[in-house]
This record gives sequence, structure tokens and C-alpha cells, in this order.
Amino acid sequence: MSLVHRHAIALMDTVVTFEVIVRAPHANDAARVDEGVQRAIEWFRRVERACSRFDPASEVRELARRPGDAVHVSALLFETVQFARRVAEASGGAFDPVIGADLEALGFDREYRSGDCFPSGVAPDSAASYLDVTIDPGQRTVTVARPLVLDLGGVAKGLAVDLAARELAPFEHFAIDAGGDLFLSGRNADDEPWAIGIEHPRDRHQRIETLRVSNAAVCTSGDYARRTACGHHLIDPRTRRSADRVASATVMAPTAMVADALATAAFVLGPDDGIRFLERQGVQGWIVTPALERFTTAPRAEVFSHA
Repeated sequence: MSLVHRHAIALMDTVVTFEVIVRAPHANDAARVDEGVQRAIEWFRRVERACSRFDPASEVRELARRPGDAVHVSALLFETVQFARRVAEASGGAFDPVIGADLEALGFDREYRSGDCFPSGVAPDSAASYLDVTIDPGQRTVTVARPLVLDLGGVAKGLAVDLAARELAPFEHFAIDAGGDLFLSGRNADDEPWAIGIEHPRDRHQRIETLRVSNAAVCTSGDYARRTACGHHLIDPRTRRSADRVASATVMAPTAMVADALATAAFVLGPDDGIRFLERQGVQGWIVTPALERFTTAPRAEVFSHA
């Protein structure tokens, strides 16, 4: 007999679901799991308060109001910006958090679920890039060289998933799904690896791939998720336009923050360069083009379990 605890809640502009499994539960385990899930939820709220470009009171929006100042930031925001900058360097700018104002101009200026809109007032600047963001680990400061809005959507949700997973780690068997950013620990209620379906990019009722996953994160970036009249939200920072050579990119990695950011970078890089990039990073990936051509990295069975 197992205890299966499921909980869903709207967080970070998506629905986050938690599933925790306790085998041979004791009398107080239900309350213990619920308390753990509530602590996991609080990590999502903390990351959102630090990193949301839709919240005028967030730390990341404070940076937009203080160009040229070395702003002391929380450990959460510093880690997020530092990692985003590293991925930007590794991808040659295919991933770049300095696109917030451009996304606003393209119509991605409001929370997807609530519709709340709080524009930054910062004009797009095609010359701005991650090179305009300086970090000082010793002082834990971030300096933006010009008026700009950081979009940390490709990193922050993954970080929140990882922090929540760390909170739930004592339970061993659990799954977190934050709108397609997943972390799967242990085994499911049937005592098997978790079955993860990658959505077909042109038919939401079908799955284009099914993975069997244990103790890894899986994140997908797709051109079908969020769109305006100007295109989808996965823009190429080098052109400031929606990337058009990939329909979806999925990455399996040890953490959700890594999988989230690398899936976005691979999407922008395109099928060939994207796969080579993922292989250099030592992760497993699947890319599907608009014509439904499939590209995959070499298997890494020694690191990840999938089928």
C-alpha cells in the first residue's frame, strides 16, 4: 500500500503540480507530505518575487530602474542571473536574458494566466546583450550598463523546480511539473520509472516521444505555447525575432535549471547547431523541426534512465 499525494496550484504564470508517493506509509506521513509540498510551493513564490519581469516590485524590475548602479541582490536573483549569463556565453548569445523589453514590444507584456500588464517603460535596444550585465560575486551585486529588462523565464522556473525538488528529496519518489518543466525522482505509483510524453508540436492531443525517466529533469521549449500576432515567445536574441527553424526542443539533464535554459538555447540555435551544443554540454536532447524532422543527441544511458 502506498500513499499518493497530489496537489496543483497556479504559480509563476503556470499550473504547477506535485505528486509524492510514500510506500508503506505511517500514520503521520500524510501531514508530513503536505507540509513538505507547502514548503516546496514557497520556493516558487520566493523565486517569482525575485525574478518576475511582470511584477513591478520584483528585484529584477528594480535593476531596470537603476542602470549603471551596482545593485545588491538576493542570493536567488544573483544565482539566476549568473547562470543565465554563463549559458549566454556558452551559446554564443543564442540564449540571452537581455530581451525583456523586446518581448514587451512583441506583445509578451503581461502574465499569461492572469492577463495583468505592468509595462517597464524601457524601450527595446538592439545593441543590448548579456555583455551589458556585470556581476560581482564578492559583493553579490548586479550592474546593468544601460536601461534594459532581464527576462529570466528560461532559467527562473527551472531553478524553482530544483529548489522544490530539494525540499521534497526526503520522500524519494515524487514528480514536479511546472508547465512542462519537470523533475522526476525515484519511481511512480506503479513502482516504475516515470513516463513522460513530449507533446506533438502540431497536435496537442498526441505525443511525439515518450520517455521513461528517473532522477532527472526534462524541459521542453516549443513554438506552440505562447504566441501573439508577431509570432511566438522564443525569440532569437541576435535578430530580435521569433526563431523559426525548430518547433520544439526537449532536454533531459540533472537539474531543471540546466534543462530549461539549454532547451531554449537549442531551440534558437536550430536543429544541427542545437544538437551539437547539447552534446557539448553533456546532456540528452530531442529537437523537432516545423516539418516534423527529428534530431537527437547520442544516448547517455550511464547518466539517465529513459525508454
